[in-house]
Amino acid sequence: MTWIEAIVLGIVQGLTEFLPISSSAHQLIVGRLFWDNDGGGSAFTAVNQLGTETAVIVYFWRDIVRILKQWGLSVAGKVPKSEPDARMGWLVIVGTIPIGILGLVFKGFIEGPLRNLWVTASMLLIFAIVIAVADATVDHDPDAENRKTLEDLSVKDGIRFGLWQALALIPGVSRSGGTISGGLFMGYTRSAAARYSFLLAIPAVLVSGLFELKDLHGSGGDGWGQIIVATVLAFVVGYAVVAWFMRYISHHNFRPFVYYRIALAVFVFGLLVLGKVAA
Repeated sequence: MTWIEAIVLGIVQGLTEFLPISSSAHQLIVGRLFWDNDGGGSAFTAVNQLGTETAVIVYFWRDIVRILKQWGLSVAGKVPKSEPDARMGWLVIVGTIPIGILGLVFKGFIEGPLRNLWVTASMLLIFAIVIAVADATVDHDPDAENRKTLEDLSVKDGIRFGLWQALALIPGVSRSGGTISGGLFMGYTRSAAARYSFLLAIPAVLVSGLFELKDLHGSGGDGWGQIIVATVLAFVVGYAVVAWFMRYISHHNFRPFVYYRIALAVFVFGLLVLGKVAA
């Protein structure tokens, strides 16, 4: 990987991780289009996500510390598991189970056949429609002011959120797009769905990234400088994006992202049909 490639992919990761447009799709598309490669591969993508996930941890630092503290106290039996922050800790664990199981079971498939631009473009288009329909449930909800918040989150809904998050194992779906859409279908507000989506991603991304980091370390070779630069850039850009996005969804819908996904899908399909890029 060249330094320019590392810089570009780091910035792309930071710009796209938290928006409902699929960071893995963008890494793959940019890699194939400009360098005729796999965008660093699934291992690079997983490690690069450590940068954006660190941005989430920094942004939600106070919430995370409070949740971890109360969750720890609930494990020790010093506070009830029903205490709001302790409960959120347990619900994040519950919601992480689906992607953990499915990620392990289908690891070979995820790292191989699914990293195909025909699949990516199709998922960009299909989930543009899914996000549009989910978003419409809020815009056309006569009781929109009384939609569910994180205080209403149940174990059952936590597992459902987790299943939606697991769909993001397919490039083109989008972790935030899938999870937030699931939340909107379940009757949650945009802000609540996004907040839980970002908290839910932390353990999954950290475990995946550290697992791949271990494998990369064991493989030897060079390229560590490029990986570090890409990850740092992903953190810096990602922090700015998550701060902006949390403000944006408080007063806006997801329609611009839907249009963008459709345009990008059509663009990629065009490149594939014309033979300008390898699938």
